[in-house]
Amino acid sequence: MSKYVLAVDQGTTGTTALLLDRKLQVRARVNQEFRQHFPRPGWVEHDLEGIWASVETTAARALRQAGARGRDVAAVGITNQRETTALWRRRDGKPVHRAIVWQDRRTTEACAALKAAGEEPWVREKTGLVLDPYFSGTKLAWLLDHVKGARAAAEAGALAFGTIDSFLAWRLTGGAAHVTDVSNASRTLLMDLGERRWDDALLGLFGVPRAVLPEIRSSSEVYGVTRGLRSLPDGLPVCGMAGDQQAALFGQACFAPGEAKCTYGTGAFLLQNVGPRPVHSSRGLLATVAWEAGGEVAYALEGSAFVAGAAVQWLRDGLGIIRSAAEIEPLARSVKDAGGVTFVPALAGLGAPHWRPEARGVIRGLTRGVTRAHLARAALEGIALSVFDLAEAMRVESGRAMPAFKVDGGACQNGLLMQLQADLLGVPVVRPRMVETTALGAAFLAGLAAGVWQGRDEIRRVWRTDRRFTPRMRPTDREAMLARWRAAVAAA
Repeated sequence: MSKYVLAVDQGTTGTTALLLDRKLQVRARVNQEFRQHFPRPGWVEHDLEGIWASVETTAARALRQAGARGRDVAAVGITNQRETTALWRRRDGKPVHRAIVWQDRRTTEACAALKAAGEEPWVREKTGLVLDPYFSGTKLAWLLDHVKGARAAAEAGALAFGTIDSFLAWRLTGGAAHVTDVSNASRTLLMDLGERRWDDALLGLFGVPRAVLPEIRSSSEVYGVTRGLRSLPDGLPVCGMAGDQQAALFGQACFAPGEAKCTYGTGAFLLQNVGPRPVHSSRGLLATVAWEAGGEVAYALEGSAFVAGAAVQWLRDGLGIIRSAAEIEPLARSVKDAGGVTFVPALAGLGAPHWRPEARGVIRGLTRGVTRAHLARAALEGIALSVFDLAEAMRVESGRAMPAFKVDGGACQNGLLMQLQADLLGVPVVRPRMVETTALGAAFLAGLAAGVWQGRDEIRRVWRTDRRFTPRMRPTDREAMLARWRAAVAAA
């Protein structure tokens, strides 16, 4: 059997190629950034050829770094920045426009018009999403309406649409596979969440011709084989795909309903496995497909806090009370508590479950005795409390308690933050040995399809814990902190 699984993690600012063996030993890791394009305020674009070049380069360098040959690769998996929208010609695979990135806000007015027309309730019921420029539907409509000849070409079947997974699968297979997986399709505003298929009513609402769409497939199956690449030999199976946050959920082995993971980056993304049927939220959470693999489908609830690591960056760059992000933990540990200070990190408004874009950051409880150490600790508490609000909303909506809470992302290395999170949630917080769980999820999905791992039980056996944080805060202290937090959020 071939030795390795190649996971391509195509992110917003760069591409990472990870080469793993069956025991999850990382044999190579290569990252390459690419250029961001900002043609107007609020517009964000990516050059698809630049993305593709980064994939070819990182894959080739990963093989060289590991001293491996192409035939040593058993499977290729893809995980990707979600919602980013690509449109290209079927005859030669050439993009007709730069990709419109998930962060792009150019379709704000179009979404507002649909909301004003009363379309959002049924769209939300059908898709699990809100009408927002974040998602792919209005981005694709914009491309069809603003790229000369695009709509007519799309209706004639000459153009192909996809999120980044689709574009990479097309290129990796030499144009043989125009596919997306259910997790990515569920982020487009075009798929019926329960049926897991493109919906004619949604296509009509957004003016999207069916001929432009990829085929929706499971997250773990052979979509095609590599062909005509500079970086990899022909014939390698491309056989795992999932959007980045869903891939992280799978990479954390959150296979049972109730299990959840949180990725702590600039913001915090929390997903909970809710089982084989979607759970629609009345608290501002999103319903999404987590994955489909081995004939089984799992759905998730998703919520995001806009500011997590960004709060630490603000303390560093805005206030100058720390010189590096790593300094915040020892500084915060130098005091036993936050000295009565509560920090609501609503520096970009409040996301789920509050959804108050007009909210602004609040620091309450300042006295002459407050030091920069108290502010540092209050910032970490504010991040943990923001995630607590998401987790509590999920617990109520799903009706499932979280047996444990798995974490990844850069800020999960902060032990004090993780302990605060465990104290607030009242369940263990589990940090994995391998924190690159997005790429790991893509590798697992691909490896299952290729027979590298025989099933999820084997994946659970090879998945390893780095550290487990158990709750230890006194209930009275916890309730006092939550009371201060709720008062501060109300004032934000």
